[in-house]
Amino acid sequence: MNGSCIFGLEECVEHLESPPDVVIKRLPLYARSLRYLLQEGVSSVSSQELGERINVTAAQIRKDLSYFGEFGKQGIGYDVEKLLHQIERILGLNQEWPAALVGIGHLGEAIARYEGFRTQGIRISAMFDSDQHKIGQEMTGLVIHSVDQIDTIVREMAIRLAIIAVPGNFAQDVADRLVVGGVRAILSYAPIVLQVPDHVWVRYIDPVAVVHSMTYYLAREEES
Repeated sequence: MNGSCIFGLEECVEHLESPPDVVIKRLPLYARSLRYLLQEGVSSVSSQELGERINVTAAQIRKDLSYFGEFGKQGIGYDVEKLLHQIERILGLNQEWPAALVGIGHLGEAIARYEGFRTQGIRISAMFDSDQHKIGQEMTGLVIHSVDQIDTIVREMAIRLAIIAVPGNFAQDVADRLVVGGVRAILSYAPIVLQVPDHVWVRYIDPVAVVHSMTYYLAREEES
């Protein structure tokens, strides 16, 4: 974002330093907490109060937001609705993002039916699978296409976001097809590290790996 202009509450602020990826990962947490505050009828919140909700220090919140402009006023706090609006703009949530879903097994079906994506600006627009019994069938109003059509269909539909829910041994081939079709961001549930060009962003969700990171602590407790 060097030299780019990101909008603050009232003005466009040029920032020479790009925000670290860890900051970008925290922004959705801020947005989620602000939505809850609105639901609770809270109109103003301090960085201290917001930080307590997501286990982040007030100083860290102020530093994170400073990458994008000036937010809030000393001693007054943040206007919850305005701050949420600005964070959503920064995250690109002021528009709807069509997404491709590859893999319509139990996990893929759950993802396809998950209301959280639909209500937060992510619309599953194309589905793919390798199972001949599923190809041609409909789910949530969409026809399931063959994985052989991935690159053609995502290019025709100008899809830049994709979700991979296939076994690990198929994931790299799927990712390659998505990249050829012009996909620039991939959320992968496959338990492997994908090899993609530098211009493609990848995020991983591996429940087993996360659980193993906790069993480490359980094992240490038992040893002691």
